[in-house]
Amino acid sequence: MFSKQHAQHAMDFIQALKHGGNWRGSSFDLLKWQNTLVKDVFGTVKANGYRQYVTSYLEIPKKNGKTELAAGVGLYLTCGDGEQGAEVYGVATDRQQASIAFDVAVEMVDQCPALKKRIKLTLSQKHMLYLPTHSIYKVFSGETKGKHGYKIHGVIFDELHEQTNRELYDILTFGSGASRMQPLYFLITTAGDDPDRKSIAWGVHQKALRVMENPDVDPTFYPVIYGIDEDADPADEKNWKKANPSLGETITIDAVRREWTAVQTDPVLERKFRQLRLNQWLRTKSGAKWVALPDWDATSGHVPTLEKLKGRDCFGGLDLSSKIDLTSFVLLFPPTAEDPKWHVIAYFWLPEDNLKDRIKRDNVPYDRWAAGGFMKLTPGNVVDYNFIKKAIIDAQKEVNIVEIGFDPWNAQQVATDLGEEGFTMVEIRQGAKSMSGPMKELQALILQKLLQHGGNPVLRWNLGNLDIKADENENIRPVKGKSTGRIDGIVAMINAMARASVYQEEPSVYESRGVLTF
Repeated sequence: MFSKQHAQHAMDFIQALKHGGNWRGSSFDLLKWQNTLVKDVFGTVKANGYRQYVTSYLEIPKKNGKTELAAGVGLYLTCGDGEQGAEVYGVATDRQQASIAFDVAVEMVDQCPALKKRIKLTLSQKHMLYLPTHSIYKVFSGETKGKHGYKIHGVIFDELHEQTNRELYDILTFGSGASRMQPLYFLITTAGDDPDRKSIAWGVHQKALRVMENPDVDPTFYPVIYGIDEDADPADEKNWKKANPSLGETITIDAVRREWTAVQTDPVLERKFRQLRLNQWLRTKSGAKWVALPDWDATSGHVPTLEKLKGRDCFGGLDLSSKIDLTSFVLLFPPTAEDPKWHVIAYFWLPEDNLKDRIKRDNVPYDRWAAGGFMKLTPGNVVDYNFIKKAIIDAQKEVNIVEIGFDPWNAQQVATDLGEEGFTMVEIRQGAKSMSGPMKELQALILQKLLQHGGNPVLRWNLGNLDIKADENENIRPVKGKSTGRIDGIVAMINAMARASVYQEEPSVYESRGVLTF
């Protein structure tokens, strides 16, 4: 329910402050969008009178006033919320970024006599103590060490998109406010540059979109996103206003026009304009030398399933890697007279034990991928190959797996077991001579948009990790671009194409007319 009293209390506190920086000395009159956010977050309460919203997510372009708002919210949580011994922390990727909102808050305190006489500042430590309730507001570095066990009342998390992994976010938001009646995690960010779509900010962005569509997804989560769609016209000034609610207030239209003029001669500036001014999420990573990620994304198509492809012929590709790491099996479906596209269904498995360590090591969200159904976690600390064999046997009940190409390294026993189940297993040597042909065929299909993979994020991550190595005859083979990257799904897909391409070759002319003699 909505409490006008609670909302007004927060708005009055913040609007009693004065701006710092370029607007130093001017009153903090909440802009329309800021007013709505503050009113909703602090005025929506539960039956017991405490705040309903635990997390507030604000995604907005730069220079729209999000930092000033964050500083005001940080001060309110510290000094105006009535919480005894409140612990409020400013957090970002590094201490310098986390200090930005805190430093603005310090300027606000300096211009407010009522707060100045009640707050003890220790600027060298980025720390303020509100004496009446013995509450603190201080800055954290981006490290996770030593940050467990806090009784957090508020977190001001700045530029979430710059977080390289989710560990700090989880420590500060999961269970940290359990002893508080109304903790608030105030997340602010611009759109990120995340080609693999695996960052914590992208995950929170996706959640925000779901909650905006259906608030029942998480009634404690309050999302605000200002930006434009990927296919919207970046030159249209109406889109500038849509993405920048403070246009004409904290940023002038002439300034944005100058930025757009500069974009015309510099593609790098265009990417920055889209990200920082229009709040569009970027994918600027160029991708592997074999297939660029934008080309891969352009051919994702619909999500293929066994039900949709029931009864179709297909070819399997198996890359078992090692038992302690990612393992993949891929089904590749050639086109038919009714369907001119190739389709890919990818399966992935990973040991469940030590999952957190694997996430930290590889800096990828295995847990979210598993929750989304894009991979399976097997019990224990090694992959149980019985799960893989069962998945292949079950798939054969729906579709016709003509052959399975496999990397013979570490897969002989599985191949033998599947052979005994009636599958035709064919070794695919992993050298350039064997891999080059199917790799080039897949590359051509992708560039012609004839292959559909459904946008599987694990398979896409594999592609981003893949590099190629050529021999003296320009034959190519896949290699990992970095030690922590995995390419198993792409290798499995290549193994499948190595067998599918054999069946796609045109019949020899000799089969139709015989051998001519003279």
